[in-house]
Amino acid sequence: MIDGPFFVLVVAGVLGTGLMAGVFGAFSLFVMRGLAALPPVQGVAAMNAIIVAAVRPAFMTVFTGSAVLSAMIAVVTFVVWPDEGKLELLLGSALYLVGSFGLTVVANVPRNARLARLSPDAPEAAAYWPTYVREWTYWNHVRAVAATAAALVYVLALT
Repeated sequence: MIDGPFFVLVVAGVLGTGLMAGVFGAFSLFVMRGLAALPPVQGVAAMNAIIVAAVRPAFMTVFTGSAVLSAMIAVVTFVVWPDEGKLELLLGSALYLVGSFGLTVVANVPRNARLARLSPDAPEAAAYWPTYVREWTYWNHVRAVAATAAALVYVLALT
């Protein structure tokens, strides 16, 4: 059984990845649907405002902190190599690091940067908006599932 400081580390990993799963899930389930229902000028302006608001210490601490915790869990798992839960611990770390954090860097952030370069009332913004919503939301679904699965397998490692 996992115990001591390693137990605390994994519980923190569960909380961080679970919280990120909730954030990603909320965006997939209703925030992006609400934004998509707006006229493109309003949707682009609102999403750009959300992106700016997200890159603040509170969100970034949980988002990047969960990646750091996941990396630490993987490293400690390799060092300690527990009798039970090692597969779940490594899988949980990979799911969050690749499926949530990594995917954000390669799929969502480039789309955000492109959207931020567009003036909300420009014809290019109106043309790009439906594509942005579709693609960004798809990759966000993947991030939500990966973070949820990471939290789940971390919990399974503790049982």
